[in-house]
Amino acid sequence: MPASQFDAARADRFVSAKWDDDIVPRLVEYIRIPNKSPMFDADWVAHGHMDAAVALMEGWAKAQPIDGLVVEVVRLEGRTPLIYLEVPATGPSVGDDCVLLYGHLDKQPEMTGWDDDLGPWTPVIKGDRLYGRGGADDGYAIFGSLAALMALREQGAPHARCVILIEACEESGSYDLPAYVDHLAGRIGKPSLVVCLDSGCGNYEQLWCTTSLRGLAGGNLTVKVLEEGVHSGDASGIVPSSFRLLRQLLSRIEDEDTGRILLDGLHAPVPDDRRAQASKVAEVLGDEVYDKFPLLPGMTPMSDKLDELVLNRTWRPALSITGADGIPPLASAGNVLRPQTSVKLSLRLPPTLDGKRAGELLKEALLRDPPNGAHVTLDLEKASTGWNAPAMAPWLERAIGTASEEFFGAPAMYMGEGGSIPFMGMLGEKFPGAQFMITGVLGPHSNAHGPNEFLHIPMGKKVTASVARVVTDHHAASLRGETGGGKAALPGTSDRGDHGCC
Repeated sequence: MPASQFDAARADRFVSAKWDDDIVPRLVEYIRIPNKSPMFDADWVAHGHMDAAVALMEGWAKAQPIDGLVVEVVRLEGRTPLIYLEVPATGPSVGDDCVLLYGHLDKQPEMTGWDDDLGPWTPVIKGDRLYGRGGADDGYAIFGSLAALMALREQGAPHARCVILIEACEESGSYDLPAYVDHLAGRIGKPSLVVCLDSGCGNYEQLWCTTSLRGLAGGNLTVKVLEEGVHSGDASGIVPSSFRLLRQLLSRIEDEDTGRILLDGLHAPVPDDRRAQASKVAEVLGDEVYDKFPLLPGMTPMSDKLDELVLNRTWRPALSITGADGIPPLASAGNVLRPQTSVKLSLRLPPTLDGKRAGELLKEALLRDPPNGAHVTLDLEKASTGWNAPAMAPWLERAIGTASEEFFGAPAMYMGEGGSIPFMGMLGEKFPGAQFMITGVLGPHSNAHGPNEFLHIPMGKKVTASVARVVTDHHAASLRGETGGGKAALPGTSDRGDHGCC
């Protein structure tokens, strides 16, 4: 059956039944497993939760009725495991051309603030939503990827050879993944299409594809002024407050009134096509650009221009303080001038900015001329470059547009994302001829990494069916010689140094 005869209604029925009968029950089991990423569970090997999640997915995959399916858990010494799956091609031969599909199974930590009837490891279905940590980020990826291929095979629609990689340290920065990609290079081959199911969506009414990802630089900034704490009544006015000095340092890199990053070297020009996409996103989403966040009554966003908010989130640097140390909780805070203050910096970077250089600029700004001779240190944990998608091939743009119309009844949308997926930059370097379809189910209020995270089940179904359409259209494009067949870089070139987590 040529891709032009792909039966969208049949695929929709197959995928929906597969999700209801098989995928959702498995995701319920998966959410119960507290397999936090290694950055958040140093004893992950001893605890065994990661192995439990891997075993669940491995067992499910092996049970799927796909002729020639290869399912293997690959373990390199001292690294998190990786699930490797390979599905043979169907239909007329497209030679060495192939599709690479990607996801991850590790999770963010618990976070506080969950509703009383919800919890990170307590799966709860309310209407169309499956609550719990990791279902949408990114447990559904292996299930959705295989279900999409099964939907094609169920109706005889062709596809190229497909490789699925499910890693286990994405939330820690994917530091193990380069080694696995190099180790498996001969088996992966030369993909001309990469499909990533670990991104977001602006609404649940359209297919959304990610066009860029910000980079990330950050770490622990500490300002120390005393060997030990002293009576605040005795020392204040003589000994500078470590908190005040830390505020001074932060003012070197951020305007506290506007939030604008002050270091020119941390900015990058926004391409014209990305500005146009931001304007379209603002037009389609309207106030949902900011209403999707749980702002308190009376709170206003950082700009009254919606397209500027989109660009702020996707192309401009922004600083967040995500943790603090040296500050006692209020209930045990005495009248003490504390010896030190530490904060964790999370600096999002423009997609095209070199992450290593950004880390250097951060150190230069914060460590020079310490105020009052304070002892200032910056432990730089992350310095990763973002990603800007290559120009989309006409065949892929048509396929994505068709999929959105077929399964959503609305045009496809293109938008940058504010987070990072280290794998994308790495794959962009390793396979410079590849096209990218980066999509996902993390839409309004789904709150990845935070409390009350949920997976929007209908969105998961539609994204799965859309991937099926794009993969079979890839086969047709490959037969016409439009995909380029992929182009691999030399083994060993995939390690880009420090990677940031999403």
